[in-house]
Amino acid sequence: MTAALETLRSTFGLEAFRPGQEAAIDKLLAGESVLTVFPTGGGKSLCYQLPALLIDGLTLVVSPLIALMQDQVAALQARGIAAARLDSSRSGDEVREIYRQLRSGELRLLYVAPERLQNARFLSLLKDLSIGMLAVDEAHCISEWGHNFRPDYLKLAQLAREVGVQRVLALTATATPSVAEDICRQFGIPAANHIQTGFYRPNLALGVTPCREEEKLQLLLQQLKAAPQDATIVYVTLQQQAETLAAQLQAAGIRAQAYHAGMKPEVREAIQNAFMAGETSTVVATIAFGMGIDKADIRAVYHYHLPKSLENYMQEIGRAGRDGQPSRCELFACPDDIRVLENFTYGDTPVPEQLEALIGHLLSLGDRFDIAPYELSNQFDIRPLVISTVLTYLELEGVIAGTGPFYSTYQIRFEVPQEQLVAGFDAARADFLQRLFAAGKQGRIWLTLDVTEAAGALGEPRERLLKALQYLEQQGSIATQVKGVRQQYRCLQTPDLSELCARLKQLFARREEQSLARLQQVLDYAGDPRCLPAQLCGYFGDDLAEPCGQCTSCLDSTPRALPKLADAPLTPAQQNAIAALIAEGQEALRHPRQLARFLCGLSSPATFRLRRHAAYGALAGQPFQQVLEAAQALSS
Repeated sequence: MTAALETLRSTFGLEAFRPGQEAAIDKLLAGESVLTVFPTGGGKSLCYQLPALLIDGLTLVVSPLIALMQDQVAALQARGIAAARLDSSRSGDEVREIYRQLRSGELRLLYVAPERLQNARFLSLLKDLSIGMLAVDEAHCISEWGHNFRPDYLKLAQLAREVGVQRVLALTATATPSVAEDICRQFGIPAANHIQTGFYRPNLALGVTPCREEEKLQLLLQQLKAAPQDATIVYVTLQQQAETLAAQLQAAGIRAQAYHAGMKPEVREAIQNAFMAGETSTVVATIAFGMGIDKADIRAVYHYHLPKSLENYMQEIGRAGRDGQPSRCELFACPDDIRVLENFTYGDTPVPEQLEALIGHLLSLGDRFDIAPYELSNQFDIRPLVISTVLTYLELEGVIAGTGPFYSTYQIRFEVPQEQLVAGFDAARADFLQRLFAAGKQGRIWLTLDVTEAAGALGEPRERLLKALQYLEQQGSIATQVKGVRQQYRCLQTPDLSELCARLKQLFARREEQSLARLQQVLDYAGDPRCLPAQLCGYFGDDLAEPCGQCTSCLDSTPRALPKLADAPLTPAQQNAIAALIAEGQEALRHPRQLARFLCGLSSPATFRLRRHAAYGALAGQPFQQVLEAAQALSS
């Protein structure tokens, strides 16, 4: 570790390791794989950034957070470290330059989104490189039992083996014992290399305030006005709620701005920059804000609405007090919030008949086929993430095997005159290239080529066309832009359709149950009179030796009663509204579950165009199951 300590001081300007860092880095330098479970702000990134400079080969960092990638790459480059990132914001020229740096061995660290690892061209390049370490950030996403499962993550362990990764570092702040065990199993990490530091952060004072919806604003204003200059995040559930609450705070004299995923990227960036610079004191945000935000002096985090799980809650409060100074984290515990969160969960569960139709369609496409997930999403009215989950589980069941994505359309810009380019080849290759270019449609600058159609017209394998374009691009003769991604698959078996559909229906039903159970765990936490940090530590498999002495429970031993969940049966007018919507005969609302989702304000691919309809979201405050039962009764 002598070299590691020297690098820590000379390159990163730090004098000592934080808890857990030295143990993780020591094992990585010895060639072993490691799981680190550190709290948010606990210094996970140093565990791969430092060893990346001391081990042979490239360190590949997989992260779903573009903001984190941007910030970390900029910080590394400022320290003179050869780092780069590949994400959706990179231009074609930037991607080509990064590929060149990879081939030449110039890069020490490359950050990529998990989706990049589905790119056949990129995977082909990786197999020719020496990958010293694969660092998987937000590693809990790999576990189907975790709170934020992402289908793309399930394939990372297999990919690590295919490209010959020498060691793996899995990193997360929110792994329960079962999720940590799942991560270790998939990546082959020994139990002894599961390094977990304590979840308790003594500088965070946790609070729970039971309240009704109409009481929240005054409670929040009271706390904000007590420290108006403090950097503060207020979390809400919906985008519109962020806009409304930010306007209310502004009217009360608070320097607040809304932030959510529905804003244009440049607007979000401006708000984030203003918050980082202290020009905005309070950001009212959905969970889109905070992922990868490196601001050490956030003094308060308020949950205006309930978080959707204790994992989310732990991650979100972890953004407070990273400088070690006292900070407060307050949860306004209003059980009525649970309705909207439950509805989100129900919205992700596909209609059984549409799930069956989707699987039947996929199995009818032949031995080899390609699909566009977004097209399937619209065709079967199933959200894109759920489509990806279905495809992933069909792979895990051994029904299909992915053979990589491809882009259906290439746009080509000639860097040398086309005649000069063709003249540099023998007669047979020149004829092939002339026919290839003739199959495209020439615009003012770009030649647009549908590669699949061109391959059919030329009677050539699609792979030959792609290799030709790749070669010409490497030679600097052309530049390309790609669009229209499609996924390729092989059918491995013809299973019993009814049995397969039954298993997948059970799987989605179980995931729905798990999500609802996580919501109940949040309510249980809010109502439990025991020490709040002790509860959270116990949930994550940690043990707090003694009560914190500063949370709501420790300061007031009086039993804490949450308001009762409002029970509002559907009124005759609401029943009539459901019947009227059924009578319209909207094709996108044929199934009672589609109808219930629509009335509860849950858009789906088929109903996107109907979002301005007066009935959309009209029953958003009602329990989904209640609306569904009414829709079923009135549809029969």
